[in-house]
Amino acid sequence: MFAIMAITGRVGGALARTLLDAGQSVRAIVRDPAKGDAWAARGCEVAVADADHVESLTAAFTGVDGAFILLPPVFDPAPDFAEAHARIAVITEAVRRARPPKLVVLSTVGADSARPNLLNALRFLEQALADVDLPITFLRAAWFMENAEWDVASAREGLIRSYLQPLDRPVAMISTQDVGRVAAELLTENWRGHRVIELDAVERVSPARIAAAFTEALGRPVRAEVVPRGEWEGLFRAQGMRNPLPRMQMLDGFNEGWIDFTDKHAAARKGRVTIEEAITALVQRNAAEAG
Repeated sequence: MFAIMAITGRVGGALARTLLDAGQSVRAIVRDPAKGDAWAARGCEVAVADADHVESLTAAFTGVDGAFILLPPVFDPAPDFAEAHARIAVITEAVRRARPPKLVVLSTVGADSARPNLLNALRFLEQALADVDLPITFLRAAWFMENAEWDVASAREGLIRSYLQPLDRPVAMISTQDVGRVAAELLTENWRGHRVIELDAVERVSPARIAAAFTEALGRPVRAEVVPRGEWEGLFRAQGMRNPLPRMQMLDGFNEGWIDFTDKHAAARKGRVTIEEAITALVQRNAAEAG
């Protein structure tokens, strides 16, 4: 049996479905008991726990063949990343107490960069688990293709505004479906010590290609437009962010190239989902939800 954090999210859900389809047993870790009902109906064991409570998370990690760890994201962190550090401490202590036989930990491209940015939270997670003497795989995933969900509404109006720039610069991306699938594969493998696995799609993706994918999915022209950097802070604060600097630094990292894979794919895996397939799925899902 494999314990899965964040099973109600896209990555955790894809991971769980992959394991279940392969005949594996799953322990669904949920914060809200009601959200475990659908997974219980699929034959999962349900554990109510979260990354703010050592005892419940320890119990959720106990008696399994392996566990998948996903640090709950904080997109508007305190300047000292206090929220992330608190949850990392809980996760690390729970792992030390429960000692699951192996861990797959979702990390990110850029986790190896010491330069300040939003992705430092996952760098801190990797560092905290570095001294844990268990087999651990850090799965460093690229920019999620499904981040384009935020652009569906404007794309229907013919425009997407891009913080990734210039518009023709390809960036390493990956579908959350592939992240879940690969995480499932890793959980069923055996290895010793700690390892880092990089994960991105076969081809890198530019904002211009995202616009073209929307054009194809919507059957109408969609163009991409750069959001000038001088406007970022004001826009993010208008969205309610109190500390937009880490997000801005992250975007700088992708745009300037210092957030990227550094292993040159020596230990890389590749996704199967293309940006065109991911955008089509987002458009279809949005249409279904709109009724």
